[in-house]
Amino acid sequence: MWLKHTFYTWVCCCSLLLLVGCSSSEHIPVAGLGGETRFGPEEIKRELTTSEVLRQSFVGFALYDPELGKLVVEHNADKYFVPASNTKLFTLYTSLKMLGDSIPALKYVSRGDSLIFWGTGDPTFAHMDLKNSIALDFLKNRPEKKLYYIDAPFASTAFATNWGWDDYNYYYQPERNVFPVHGNVIKFLRQSEGPFTTTPAYFKKHLKTETVQAAGDAFVRGWRSNQITHNLKKAAATFSTEVPFITSPDMVVALLADTLKRPVELLKASIPGGGKIFYGLPTDTVLRRMLKVSDNLMAEQLMVLCSGTLSDTLAVERAISYAKSNYLHDLPDAPVWIDGSGLSTMNMFTPRSIIALLQKLLQERPQEQLLPMLAVGGRPGTFRNIYEAEVPFVFGKSGTLAHVHNQSGYIITKSGKLLLYSFMNNNYSVPTAAIRDEMVRIMTEVHHRY
Repeated sequence: MWLKHTFYTWVCCCSLLLLVGCSSSEHIPVAGLGGETRFGPEEIKRELTTSEVLRQSFVGFALYDPELGKLVVEHNADKYFVPASNTKLFTLYTSLKMLGDSIPALKYVSRGDSLIFWGTGDPTFAHMDLKNSIALDFLKNRPEKKLYYIDAPFASTAFATNWGWDDYNYYYQPERNVFPVHGNVIKFLRQSEGPFTTTPAYFKKHLKTETVQAAGDAFVRGWRSNQITHNLKKAAATFSTEVPFITSPDMVVALLADTLKRPVELLKASIPGGGKIFYGLPTDTVLRRMLKVSDNLMAEQLMVLCSGTLSDTLAVERAISYAKSNYLHDLPDAPVWIDGSGLSTMNMFTPRSIIALLQKLLQERPQEQLLPMLAVGGRPGTFRNIYEAEVPFVFGKSGTLAHVHNQSGYIITKSGKLLLYSFMNNNYSVPTAAIRDEMVRIMTEVHHRY
Protein backbone atom coordinates (compact mmCIF):
# COMPACT_ATOMS: atom_id res chain seq x y z
CA MET A 1 0.00 0.00 0.00
CA TRP A 2 2.87 2.37 0.85
CA LEU A 3 4.65 1.53 -2.42
CA LYS A 4 1.49 2.18 -4.41
CA HIS A 5 0.96 5.57 -2.72
CA THR A 6 4.61 6.60 -3.26
CA PHE A 7 4.50 5.68 -6.94
CA TYR A 8 1.26 7.64 -7.36
CA THR A 9 2.82 10.72 -5.73
CA TRP A 10 5.93 10.48 -7.97
CA VAL A 11 3.80 10.25 -11.12
CA CYS A 12 1.73 13.27 -10.09
CA CYS A 13 4.86 15.36 -9.42
CA CYS A 14 6.41 14.40 -12.76
CA SER A 15 3.17 15.19 -14.58
CA LEU A 16 2.97 18.60 -12.92
CA LEU A 17 6.60 19.40 -13.81
CA LEU A 18 6.04 18.27 -17.39
CA LEU A 19 2.90 20.39 -17.66
CA VAL A 20 4.66 23.48 -16.31
CA GLY A 21 7.70 22.88 -18.49
CA CYS A 22 5.64 22.56 -21.66
CA SER A 23 3.39 25.52 -21.03
CA SER A 24 5.80 28.17 -19.75
CA SER A 25 9.40 26.97 -19.99
CA GLU A 26 10.57 30.27 -21.50
CA HIS A 27 9.58 32.09 -18.34
CA ILE A 28 11.29 29.75 -15.88
CA PRO A 29 14.76 30.81 -14.67
CA VAL A 30 17.32 28.07 -15.26
CA ALA A 31 20.15 27.69 -12.80
CA GLY A 32 23.57 28.19 -14.28
CA LEU A 33 27.10 27.96 -12.93
CA GLY A 34 27.43 29.00 -9.29
CA GLY A 35 23.65 28.87 -8.84
CA GLU A 36 23.07 32.08 -10.86
CA THR A 37 20.01 32.37 -13.06
CA ARG A 38 20.92 31.58 -16.65
CA PHE A 39 20.83 34.47 -19.14
CA GLY A 40 20.37 32.49 -22.34
CA PRO A 41 19.11 33.35 -25.81
CA GLU A 42 15.43 33.50 -24.80
CA GLU A 43 16.17 35.77 -21.84
CA ILE A 44 18.33 38.06 -23.98
CA LYS A 45 15.65 38.31 -26.66
CA ARG A 46 13.05 39.14 -24.04
CA GLU A 47 15.25 41.91 -22.59
CA LEU A 48 15.61 43.45 -26.04
CA THR A 49 11.90 43.42 -26.80
CA THR A 50 10.58 44.50 -23.40
CA SER A 51 13.18 47.13 -22.43
CA GLU A 52 11.44 50.39 -21.56
CA VAL A 53 14.56 52.32 -22.65
CA LEU A 54 14.76 50.67 -26.07
CA ARG A 55 11.03 50.50 -26.80
CA GLN A 56 11.02 53.38 -29.31
CA SER A 57 14.47 52.67 -30.72
CA PHE A 58 15.00 50.66 -33.89
CA VAL A 59 17.08 47.87 -32.35
CA GLY A 60 19.22 45.29 -34.10
CA PHE A 61 21.08 42.55 -32.27
CA ALA A 62 23.14 39.52 -33.16
CA LEU A 63 25.07 37.21 -30.82
CA TYR A 64 27.31 34.54 -32.29
CA ASP A 65 28.75 31.53 -30.47
CA PRO A 66 31.90 30.23 -32.25
CA GLU A 67 31.72 26.90 -30.39
CA LEU A 68 28.25 26.25 -31.79
CA GLY A 69 29.13 27.91 -35.10
CA LYS A 70 25.86 29.84 -35.28
CA LEU A 71 23.96 32.95 -34.26
CA VAL A 72 22.30 32.15 -30.95
CA VAL A 73 20.32 35.41 -30.78
CA GLU A 74 18.95 37.37 -33.74
CA HIS A 75 16.75 40.44 -33.50
CA ASN A 76 16.41 42.46 -36.71
CA ALA A 77 19.82 41.04 -37.58
CA ASP A 78 19.01 41.14 -41.29
CA LYS A 79 17.90 44.79 -41.26
CA TYR A 80 20.14 47.67 -42.34
CA PHE A 81 21.32 50.20 -39.75
CA VAL A 82 23.41 53.37 -39.90
CA PRO A 83 26.63 52.06 -38.29
CA ALA A 84 28.42 55.33 -37.43
CA SER A 85 31.97 54.43 -36.28
CA ASN A 86 31.29 50.70 -36.42
CA THR A 87 32.34 51.37 -40.03
CA LYS A 88 35.92 51.50 -38.75
CA LEU A 89 35.82 47.72 -38.28
CA PHE A 90 35.50 47.44 -42.07
CA THR A 91 38.39 49.88 -42.48
CA LEU A 92 40.42 47.76 -40.06
CA TYR A 93 39.78 44.58 -42.02
CA THR A 94 40.57 46.22 -45.36
CA SER A 95 43.81 47.67 -43.98
CA LEU A 96 44.89 44.30 -42.63
CA LYS A 97 44.32 42.80 -46.07
CA MET A 98 45.88 45.54 -48.20
CA LEU A 99 48.63 47.22 -46.18
CA GLY A 100 51.94 45.74 -45.08
CA ASP A 101 53.64 45.91 -41.70
CA SER A 102 54.53 49.61 -42.05
CA ILE A 103 52.73 52.67 -43.38
CA PRO A 104 54.09 54.15 -46.66
CA ALA A 105 54.87 57.65 -45.37
CA LEU A 106 55.75 59.23 -48.71
CA LYS A 107 57.22 58.48 -52.13
CA TYR A 108 60.23 60.23 -53.65
CA VAL A 109 62.86 60.38 -56.36
CA SER A 110 66.30 61.90 -56.02
CA ARG A 111 67.66 63.86 -59.00
CA GLY A 112 70.97 65.67 -58.68
CA ASP A 113 70.62 68.22 -55.90
CA SER A 114 66.82 67.84 -55.77
CA LEU A 115 64.55 65.57 -53.72
CA ILE A 116 61.09 65.35 -55.27
CA PHE A 117 58.42 63.81 -53.06
CA TRP A 118 54.65 63.32 -52.89
CA GLY A 119 52.05 61.97 -50.51
CA THR A 120 50.59 58.52 -50.04
CA GLY A 121 47.78 59.53 -47.71
CA ASP A 122 49.72 58.83 -44.47
CA PRO A 123 47.88 60.74 -41.70
CA THR A 124 50.73 60.64 -39.18
CA PHE A 125 53.25 63.21 -40.51
CA ALA A 126 54.20 65.40 -37.51
CA HIS A 127 51.11 64.11 -35.73
CA MET A 128 50.77 65.85 -32.37
CA ASP A 129 49.49 62.82 -30.43
CA LEU A 130 51.47 60.03 -32.06
CA LYS A 131 54.66 62.10 -31.86
CA ASN A 132 55.73 60.77 -35.24
CA SER A 133 58.83 62.39 -36.75
CA ILE A 134 60.11 59.55 -38.97
CA ALA A 135 59.27 61.09 -42.36
CA LEU A 136 59.85 64.59 -41.00
CA ASP A 137 63.44 63.66 -40.08
CA PHE A 138 63.92 62.05 -43.50
CA LEU A 139 63.11 65.36 -45.21
CA LYS A 140 64.74 67.61 -42.65
CA ASN A 141 68.11 65.90 -42.48
CA ARG A 142 69.07 66.28 -46.14
CA PRO A 143 70.53 69.77 -46.27
CA GLU A 144 72.31 68.99 -49.53
CA LYS A 145 68.94 68.52 -51.29
CA LYS A 146 66.39 71.09 -52.41
CA LEU A 147 62.88 69.91 -51.55
CA TYR A 148 60.15 69.83 -54.17
CA TYR A 149 56.60 68.68 -53.38
CA ILE A 150 54.23 67.29 -56.03
CA ASP A 151 50.54 66.99 -55.20
CA ALA A 152 49.57 63.41 -56.06
CA PRO A 153 46.26 62.87 -57.90
CA PHE A 154 43.38 62.65 -55.43
CA ALA A 155 39.94 61.58 -56.67
CA SER A 156 38.09 61.94 -53.35
CA THR A 157 36.62 65.14 -51.96
CA ALA A 158 37.71 66.77 -48.70
CA PHE A 159 34.36 65.76 -47.14
CA ALA A 160 32.60 62.50 -48.02
CA THR A 161 28.97 62.23 -49.12
CA ASN A 162 26.52 63.20 -46.35
CA TRP A 163 29.08 64.50 -43.89
CA GLY A 164 27.67 67.33 -41.81
CA TRP A 165 28.76 70.57 -43.46
CA ASP A 166 28.24 72.44 -40.18
CA ASP A 167 30.72 70.16 -38.37
CA TYR A 168 33.65 71.71 -40.27
CA ASN A 169 34.80 73.52 -37.11
CA TYR A 170 35.04 70.41 -34.91
CA TYR A 171 38.07 68.22 -34.25
CA TYR A 172 36.37 65.02 -35.42
CA GLN A 173 35.88 66.18 -39.02
CA PRO A 174 39.21 67.26 -40.53
CA GLU A 175 39.53 67.33 -44.29
CA ARG A 176 40.89 64.40 -46.31
CA ASN A 177 43.88 64.93 -48.60
CA VAL A 178 46.99 63.20 -49.92
CA PHE A 179 49.50 64.70 -47.45
CA PRO A 180 48.03 65.48 -44.01
CA VAL A 181 50.26 67.57 -41.75
CA HIS A 182 49.69 67.78 -37.97
CA GLY A 183 46.53 65.71 -38.41
CA ASN A 184 45.03 68.54 -40.51
CA VAL A 185 44.04 70.37 -37.32
CA ILE A 186 45.22 73.42 -35.36
CA LYS A 187 45.65 72.76 -31.65
CA PHE A 188 45.07 75.51 -29.08
CA LEU A 189 46.37 74.59 -25.64
CA ARG A 190 46.40 76.31 -22.27
CA GLN A 191 47.56 74.26 -19.29
CA SER A 192 47.56 77.06 -16.69
CA GLU A 193 46.60 80.71 -16.31
CA GLY A 194 48.24 82.76 -19.01
CA PRO A 195 48.57 82.70 -22.81
CA PHE A 196 47.68 79.73 -24.95
CA THR A 197 49.87 78.01 -27.54
CA THR A 198 49.01 77.47 -31.19
CA THR A 199 50.30 74.38 -33.05
CA PRO A 200 51.35 74.61 -35.80
CA ALA A 201 52.64 78.10 -35.06
CA TYR A 202 52.08 78.98 -38.73
CA PHE A 203 48.41 79.70 -37.93
CA LYS A 204 49.11 82.41 -35.33
CA LYS A 205 48.82 84.98 -38.10
CA HIS A 206 45.33 83.67 -38.90
CA LEU A 207 43.98 84.42 -35.39
CA LYS A 208 41.64 87.30 -34.70
CA THR A 209 40.23 88.29 -31.31
CA GLU A 210 36.45 88.37 -31.12
CA THR A 211 35.20 91.55 -29.47
CA VAL A 212 31.48 90.80 -29.50
CA GLN A 213 30.30 88.58 -26.66
CA ALA A 214 28.09 85.98 -28.32
CA ALA A 215 27.12 82.38 -27.75
CA GLY A 216 29.32 79.73 -29.34
CA ASP A 217 32.72 78.13 -29.12
CA ALA A 218 35.89 79.84 -27.95
CA PHE A 219 37.62 79.19 -31.30
CA VAL A 220 35.67 79.44 -34.55
CA ARG A 221 37.08 79.11 -38.06
CA GLY A 222 35.49 80.85 -40.98
CA TRP A 223 33.25 78.70 -43.16
CA ARG A 224 35.50 78.90 -46.23
CA SER A 225 38.66 80.45 -44.85
CA ASN A 226 41.37 79.65 -42.34
CA GLN A 227 40.71 82.86 -40.42
CA ILE A 228 39.97 81.94 -36.80
CA THR A 229 38.26 84.17 -34.27
CA HIS A 230 38.72 83.47 -30.58
CA ASN A 231 37.16 84.67 -27.37
CA LEU A 232 38.85 83.36 -24.24
CA LYS A 233 35.89 84.43 -22.08
CA LYS A 234 34.14 81.39 -23.51
CA ALA A 235 37.04 79.05 -22.65
CA ALA A 236 37.85 77.24 -19.42
CA ALA A 237 40.90 78.14 -17.36
CA THR A 238 42.74 75.27 -19.02
CA PHE A 239 41.78 73.83 -22.38
CA SER A 240 42.89 71.77 -25.36
CA THR A 241 40.91 72.56 -28.50
CA GLU A 242 41.44 71.36 -32.06
CA VAL A 243 40.03 73.09 -35.12
CA PRO A 244 40.41 71.63 -38.65
CA PHE A 245 41.93 73.85 -41.34
CA ILE A 246 41.20 73.99 -45.05
CA THR A 247 43.76 71.96 -46.95
CA SER A 248 45.32 72.66 -50.37
CA PRO A 249 48.65 71.93 -52.11
CA ASP A 250 49.82 75.45 -51.24
CA MET A 251 48.87 74.92 -47.59
CA VAL A 252 50.75 71.61 -47.48
CA VAL A 253 53.89 73.28 -48.81
CA ALA A 254 53.57 76.21 -46.39
CA LEU A 255 53.15 73.87 -43.40
CA LEU A 256 56.00 71.64 -44.53
CA ALA A 257 58.34 74.63 -44.79
CA ASP A 258 57.17 75.94 -41.40
CA THR A 259 57.62 72.54 -39.73
CA LEU A 260 60.89 71.56 -41.42
CA LYS A 261 62.38 75.07 -41.00
CA ARG A 262 63.65 74.97 -44.57
CA PRO A 263 62.30 75.93 -48.02
CA VAL A 264 59.88 73.60 -49.81
CA GLU A 265 58.67 74.38 -53.31
CA LEU A 266 55.44 73.21 -54.97
CA LEU A 267 56.27 71.51 -58.26
CA LYS A 268 53.33 71.36 -60.65
CA ALA A 269 54.16 68.22 -62.57
CA SER A 270 53.05 64.63 -63.05
CA ILE A 271 54.23 61.93 -60.67
CA PRO A 272 57.66 60.82 -61.95
CA GLY A 273 58.41 57.18 -62.60
CA GLY A 274 60.74 55.11 -60.47
CA GLY A 275 59.55 56.53 -57.17
CA LYS A 276 60.79 54.91 -53.98
CA ILE A 277 58.65 54.36 -50.90
CA PHE A 278 59.76 55.69 -47.54
CA TYR A 279 58.06 53.83 -44.72
CA GLY A 280 56.95 55.31 -41.41
CA LEU A 281 55.09 53.97 -38.40
CA PRO A 282 54.04 50.33 -37.97
CA THR A 283 50.58 49.81 -39.47
CA ASP A 284 49.26 48.32 -36.22
CA THR A 285 50.16 51.54 -34.38
CA VAL A 286 47.92 53.56 -36.69
CA LEU A 287 45.14 50.95 -36.55
CA ARG A 288 45.15 50.99 -32.74
CA ARG A 289 44.95 54.78 -32.71
CA MET A 290 42.01 54.69 -35.12
CA LEU A 291 40.11 52.11 -33.08
CA LYS A 292 40.77 53.14 -29.49
CA VAL A 293 39.95 56.85 -29.80
CA SER A 294 37.79 56.49 -32.94
CA ASP A 295 40.04 58.79 -34.97
CA ASN A 296 38.13 59.74 -38.12
CA LEU A 297 41.08 61.13 -40.07
CA MET A 298 43.07 57.95 -39.42
CA ALA A 299 40.19 55.89 -40.78
CA GLU A 300 39.74 57.96 -43.92
CA GLN A 301 43.45 58.14 -44.67
CA LEU A 302 43.94 54.40 -44.11
CA MET A 303 41.50 53.85 -46.97
CA VAL A 304 43.47 56.38 -49.04
CA LEU A 305 46.62 54.37 -48.26
CA CYS A 306 44.84 51.17 -49.32
CA SER A 307 43.89 52.76 -52.63
CA GLY A 308 47.58 53.54 -53.18
CA THR A 309 48.27 49.82 -53.45
CA LEU A 310 46.01 49.79 -56.53
CA SER A 311 46.85 53.00 -58.39
CA ASP A 312 48.80 56.27 -58.26
CA THR A 313 45.46 58.09 -58.18
CA LEU A 314 44.32 57.99 -54.56
CA ALA A 315 40.65 57.64 -53.59
CA VAL A 316 38.76 56.31 -50.58
CA GLU A 317 35.99 55.11 -52.88
CA ARG A 318 38.39 53.00 -54.96
CA ALA A 319 39.61 51.10 -51.90
CA ILE A 320 36.04 50.54 -50.69
CA SER A 321 34.96 49.18 -54.07
CA TYR A 322 37.96 46.85 -54.21
CA ALA A 323 37.37 45.55 -50.68
CA LYS A 324 33.67 44.90 -51.35
CA SER A 325 34.44 42.97 -54.52
CA ASN A 326 37.43 40.99 -53.28
CA TYR A 327 37.03 40.53 -49.52
CA LEU A 328 33.41 41.15 -48.57
CA HIS A 329 31.41 39.59 -51.40
CA ASP A 330 30.41 36.69 -49.13
CA LEU A 331 28.80 38.76 -46.36
CA PRO A 332 25.16 37.86 -45.63
CA ASP A 333 24.03 41.32 -46.78
CA ALA A 334 25.91 43.56 -49.19
CA PRO A 335 27.31 46.55 -47.28
CA VAL A 336 26.30 50.08 -48.27
CA TRP A 337 29.73 51.55 -47.58
CA ILE A 338 30.50 55.22 -48.29
CA ASP A 339 33.52 56.34 -46.23
CA GLY A 340 36.26 55.02 -43.98
CA SER A 341 35.21 56.61 -40.70
CA GLY A 342 31.44 56.24 -40.47
CA LEU A 343 30.72 59.99 -40.46
CA SER A 344 28.42 59.54 -43.44
CA THR A 345 24.79 58.76 -42.61
CA MET A 346 24.57 56.90 -45.91
CA ASN A 347 26.62 53.95 -44.62
CA MET A 348 24.39 50.95 -43.89
CA PHE A 349 25.31 47.52 -42.53
CA THR A 350 23.28 44.71 -40.97
CA PRO A 351 24.16 43.20 -37.56
CA ARG A 352 24.65 39.74 -39.07
CA SER A 353 27.09 41.13 -41.67
CA ILE A 354 29.07 42.81 -38.89
CA ILE A 355 29.20 39.42 -37.12
CA ALA A 356 30.56 37.87 -40.32
CA LEU A 357 33.20 40.62 -40.47
CA LEU A 358 34.17 39.97 -36.84
CA GLN A 359 34.70 36.32 -37.80
CA LYS A 360 36.92 37.39 -40.68
CA LEU A 361 38.98 39.58 -38.36
CA LEU A 362 39.71 36.58 -36.15
CA GLN A 363 41.10 34.86 -39.24
CA GLU A 364 43.45 37.79 -39.90
CA ARG A 365 44.85 38.18 -36.39
CA PRO A 366 45.08 35.74 -33.48
CA GLN A 367 42.65 36.58 -30.69
CA GLU A 368 45.44 37.65 -28.33
CA GLN A 369 46.68 40.20 -30.92
CA LEU A 370 43.32 41.40 -32.24
CA LEU A 371 41.40 42.10 -29.04
CA PRO A 372 43.90 44.59 -27.50
CA MET A 373 43.78 46.65 -30.72
CA LEU A 374 40.12 47.46 -30.10
CA ALA A 375 38.49 49.68 -27.50
CA VAL A 376 38.74 47.78 -24.19
CA GLY A 377 36.20 48.03 -21.39
CA GLY A 378 37.41 50.26 -18.53
CA ARG A 379 40.65 51.16 -20.30
CA PRO A 380 41.76 54.39 -22.10
CA GLY A 381 39.74 54.90 -25.25
CA THR A 382 36.06 55.10 -26.13
CA PHE A 383 35.17 52.29 -23.66
CA ARG A 384 37.05 53.83 -20.73
CA ASN A 385 33.91 54.61 -18.70
CA ILE A 386 31.96 51.42 -19.41
CA TYR A 387 32.43 47.71 -18.69
CA GLU A 388 34.86 48.56 -15.91
CA ALA A 389 36.38 45.42 -14.37
CA GLU A 390 39.71 44.23 -13.02
CA VAL A 391 39.93 41.81 -15.94
CA PRO A 392 38.55 43.32 -19.19
CA PHE A 393 35.76 41.34 -20.81
CA VAL A 394 34.52 43.54 -23.70
CA PHE A 395 36.61 44.45 -26.76
CA GLY A 396 35.01 46.30 -29.62
CA LYS A 397 33.98 49.49 -31.36
CA SER A 398 31.26 51.96 -30.54
CA GLY A 399 29.60 54.27 -33.02
CA THR A 400 27.64 57.44 -32.34
CA LEU A 401 25.88 60.02 -34.50
CA ALA A 402 22.69 61.98 -33.89
CA HIS A 403 20.05 59.37 -32.90
CA VAL A 404 22.52 56.54 -33.57
CA HIS A 405 24.47 54.51 -31.02
CA ASN A 406 25.96 51.09 -31.69
CA GLN A 407 28.49 48.61 -30.33
CA SER A 408 30.06 45.63 -32.04
CA GLY A 409 32.88 43.36 -30.96
CA TYR A 410 33.81 40.50 -28.70
CA ILE A 411 32.73 39.61 -25.18
CA ILE A 412 34.24 37.00 -22.87
CA THR A 413 31.85 35.40 -20.39
CA LYS A 414 32.75 34.47 -16.83
CA SER A 415 32.87 30.84 -17.92
CA GLY A 416 35.58 31.74 -20.45
CA LYS A 417 33.42 31.57 -23.59
CA LEU A 418 34.21 34.04 -26.41
CA LEU A 419 31.11 35.48 -28.10
CA LEU A 420 30.75 37.92 -31.00
CA TYR A 421 28.07 40.58 -30.81
CA SER A 422 26.58 43.49 -32.70
CA PHE A 423 24.12 45.73 -30.85
CA MET A 424 22.70 48.57 -32.96
CA ASN A 425 20.29 51.39 -32.11
CA ASN A 426 18.91 53.88 -34.62
CA ASN A 427 16.10 56.46 -34.57
CA TYR A 428 15.74 56.97 -30.82
CA SER A 429 14.71 60.20 -29.10
CA VAL A 430 15.95 59.50 -25.56
CA PRO A 431 19.43 60.67 -24.50
CA THR A 432 22.26 58.62 -25.97
CA ALA A 433 23.57 57.99 -22.46
CA ALA A 434 20.36 56.10 -21.64
CA ILE A 435 20.76 53.89 -24.72
CA ARG A 436 24.43 53.26 -23.90
CA ASP A 437 23.69 52.36 -20.28
CA GLU A 438 20.97 49.91 -21.31
CA MET A 439 23.29 48.24 -23.82
CA VAL A 440 25.98 47.98 -21.15
CA ARG A 441 23.49 46.50 -18.67
CA ILE A 442 22.37 43.79 -21.09
CA MET A 443 25.87 42.90 -22.28
CA THR A 444 27.19 42.81 -18.71
CA GLU A 445 24.44 40.28 -17.92
CA VAL A 446 25.63 38.25 -20.90
CA HIS A 447 29.13 38.32 -19.44
CA HIS A 448 28.02 37.26 -15.96
CA ARG A 449 25.35 34.67 -16.73
CA TYR A 450 25.44 33.42 -20.32
